[in-house]
Amino acid sequence: MSESKAFISGCKGLSLTEEERRFFDGERPWGFILFGRNIGEENQISDLVAGLRDSIGNPNAPVLIDQEGGRVQRIRPPLVQQYPNGAAIGEIYRRDREQGVRAAWLMGRLHAFDLMRFGITVDCLPVLDVPVPGSHDVIGNRAYGRDPQTVTAIGRAMSEGLKAGGVLPVMKHMPGHGRTFVDSHHNLPVVEAGIQELQRSDFLPFIAMRDQVMAMSAHIVFTAIDPDNPATTSPKVVSEIIRGHIGFDGLLMSDDVSMNALAGDMAARARGIIGAGLDLVLHCHGIMEEMRAVADVVPVLSGDRLRRARAAEAAFQKPDNADQDALRAEFNAMFALA
Repeated sequence: MSESKAFISGCKGLSLTEEERRFFDGERPWGFILFGRNIGEENQISDLVAGLRDSIGNPNAPVLIDQEGGRVQRIRPPLVQQYPNGAAIGEIYRRDREQGVRAAWLMGRLHAFDLMRFGITVDCLPVLDVPVPGSHDVIGNRAYGRDPQTVTAIGRAMSEGLKAGGVLPVMKHMPGHGRTFVDSHHNLPVVEAGIQELQRSDFLPFIAMRDQVMAMSAHIVFTAIDPDNPATTSPKVVSEIIRGHIGFDGLLMSDDVSMNALAGDMAARARGIIGAGLDLVLHCHGIMEEMRAVADVVPVLSGDRLRRARAAEAAFQKPDNADQDALRAEFNAMFALA
């Protein structure tokens, strides 16, 4: 099997086109990501996941999804239950820390039951961003709390629940998306907080969880570190903050390269991401012209990138023997959802 390239790709619809199959076979992305447009009914999702893996001849290729709960939940009822947002977990934690941690673990474990049913093995969760008053609701109620200790406790428990069910977590959005006053899907956020303020708050959940194997970057300019480049394309942020101060040596992927916070055409963006020292470019939208532009400029995984990718692949574990019905009943009782 030939080596993978340093990107993760989406696809356009409910099943692969012949053009997509040929593209994936030739370009060999490390993994894939699904969005709402890829979700139809149960067998269709499983078939699509199998088809993606088959297109690159790797039955274990990572398949990612954003399945948080709340407004960011790609697979929805009736296929799976609607889960509460991160703030609702945080509310339980504020009332009773032990219960809050248990709720977070249960939600992670239940996500894993849901996703493994379709063959999806990576969840872009937990959200480790610490919002500040007045910040944009792009994070908003996705956040577990407004202090790093709450965010860390819930994020850790959520991650452990996912891993117990055989699904790997992706921490986001490193080194912190909580201070933004615009949505990075549409504009470039600029954070002017000083480095000490960032160290006292934003970076702390990522430091506490730097032992995790995967993380996603933030498309945000931190003027105190690099006033000219968002974190995703900043060698300084990546080397000094993410790899240095935070101490994260896991697999680092970009947030979606298509987001308008990034400047330049798709090839320039992908070059900037790789040049900054990230391991993988994430392209979500399934637009073939853009996918080709990314694939043309990203390298084959080698050196530290390959080492980190292999470490992530090796971190998958067999699900535990938990009783899904009992765990679901316990979780739903906490939210009076049953």
